[in-house]
Amino acid sequence: MHQLFRLVLGQKDLSRAGDLFSLDDSEIEDSLTEALEQIKIISSSSDYQTNNNDQAVVEICITRITTAIRETESIEKHAKALVGLWDSCLEHNLRPFGKDEDTPHAKIASDIMSCILQNYNRPPVMALAIPIAVKFLHRGNKELCRNMSNYLSLAAITKADLLADHTEVIVKSILQGMVQKLSLGTCFRRHLKGFS
Repeated sequence: MHQLFRLVLGQKDLSRAGDLFSLDDSEIEDSLTEALEQIKIISSSSDYQTNNNDQAVVEICITRITTAIRETESIEKHAKALVGLWDSCLEHNLRPFGKDEDTPHAKIASDIMSCILQNYNRPPVMALAIPIAVKFLHRGNKELCRNMSNYLSLAAITKADLLADHTEVIVKSILQGMVQKLSLGTCFRRHLKGFS
């Protein structure tokens, strides 16, 4: 792992986290999987939900990592670690605090969702992501569900068979009003033959 990532994540050094943006994407690309695995460890710690410093470090690092993945077009290389971190968010509370304030793990899930699911036209990435994506539909976070339904709609258009094993869960979510009926429901009707 790049020494700056090692310093920032190893010591949870918020004062140096911004320096990650001074590095070229190509300089840190080989470190991204290991950095994601370290973030998963930090975000799974028992005090993460109350530790503002750790949350800030994680948010900055995720932003830097997802930017580098997009710029270097290396999603396939890092998809397993990215999806692994995303999946770990499901082990924690995702329901908003108060009226609109997301929990720390809902913020992580939201931050990495687009990086993963905007690659809806890459079947190897979607094969890893879709089984995890559908799990978010029943976790009580309407904003995550709304965004997820938009991405799943795109996946249904380009590669409907990847959603076939999850039809029941998605249809149940549509009927319960958890996802946008217009976007995902329309795609399911349009591609119904792809699920048979």
